[in-house]
Amino acid sequence: MSTSTTEALPATTLLRFATAGSVDDGKSTLVGRLLHDSKSVLADQLEAVERASASRGQDAPDLALLTDGLRAEREQGITIDVAYRYFATPRRRFILADTPGHVQYTRNMVTGASTAELTVILVDARNGVVEQTRRHAAIAALLRVPHVVLAVNKMDLVGYEEKVFAAIAEEFTAYATELGVPEVTAIPISALAGDNVVEPSATMDWYGGPTVLEHLETVPVSHDLAHCHARLPVQYVIRPQTAEHPDYRGYAGQIAAGTFRVGERVTVLPSGRTSTISGIDLLGEPVDVAWTTQSVTVRLADDIDVSRGDLIVPTKDAPATTQDVEATVCHVADAPLTVGHRVLLKHGTRTVKAIVKDIPSRLTLDDLSLHPHPGQLVANDIGRVKIRTAEPLPVDSYADSRRTGSFILIDPADGTTLTAGMVGESFASPEPVKDAADDDGWDF
Repeated sequence: MSTSTTEALPATTLLRFATAGSVDDGKSTLVGRLLHDSKSVLADQLEAVERASASRGQDAPDLALLTDGLRAEREQGITIDVAYRYFATPRRRFILADTPGHVQYTRNMVTGASTAELTVILVDARNGVVEQTRRHAAIAALLRVPHVVLAVNKMDLVGYEEKVFAAIAEEFTAYATELGVPEVTAIPISALAGDNVVEPSATMDWYGGPTVLEHLETVPVSHDLAHCHARLPVQYVIRPQTAEHPDYRGYAGQIAAGTFRVGERVTVLPSGRTSTISGIDLLGEPVDVAWTTQSVTVRLADDIDVSRGDLIVPTKDAPATTQDVEATVCHVADAPLTVGHRVLLKHGTRTVKAIVKDIPSRLTLDDLSLHPHPGQLVANDIGRVKIRTAEPLPVDSYADSRRTGSFILIDPADGTTLTAGMVGESFASPEPVKDAADDDGWDF
């Protein structure tokens, strides 16, 4: 029985997931337990953890040390940076991002969850849903993470009581549903004791659902972006001009979404010039078809101007270009983002000058209400912005494409990342704002 299930899910299946939660909810311990009990820890790694734990006077190995790699993290017992771990079981391969819990490091969750297909949000069973839990749920919803797992941890400290778990699961699910999270799976666990992490708990017989690892191994994940809007951001123009390739001109990049075929009619944005794909080179060999995540070089039949930052798209499925971008953002810099702020906007491989035209609203996480026209966003704030760019950009809605519907705002003075943005509507949709006088003083 188990053999056929394993064969149904080949080892090539990949799941990217992130962990999040408030301080001391046990994220790193959960990840350590997951790695340890799934036999994904090398002997020398475990020995190093045992030595570090013994030096701190602990009788048992502190599995959180398997992920907390920075010296400051080990000394303080907290997670500061995003820790990436790679492991595999016979059923699936995993890329895991263990994100920090402190409020001042919430911005790091945006990084860790931006490419995740599943997010595990931990809650301390003694504390229940707190503000940071709601913040992490909001970010998961903003980033359109399709699967959310609520791991109610430290069940051993509340006597493994079913009613405690049920109350937390009900409150979180109701909140996540308001945010538009499509799926929530609640699992009661004890990361320290190993209950329901890899092995089923012997002390919570009232729970009949999957363990954390079982859910991670079996959750349906769609990597098939081949049917999405085809998009190829040009990263580099290849023109060797050698005796072997005197006239070769190719446009290299990683396909962000969709499929490209030789003979297909394409448009180069933002210029709007059109041509036909005359060839596609993959790893130095010609191919007829290329699809999402493959790094390719595309050759065009016509000699048109294409440079880094341009976007190659099918002519029949080209996005509109615009200089006015409306988006939901998570502000990640210590300095506030204000109306009138001059920034650089990086979208795909293209970076353009821009100005923050308006900040229509800021999200209040307690009740999901919108604070209108706050004037600025401070670190970890989530809100709506209107941005005017110096050049037209071909942007998709983030709901349609997480790759070409996202951008970051950069401080032009020092290159600091200020804000992560998701184009289009979200659960934090702003109220209509009158723009009659907003264009005064624009210099582009």
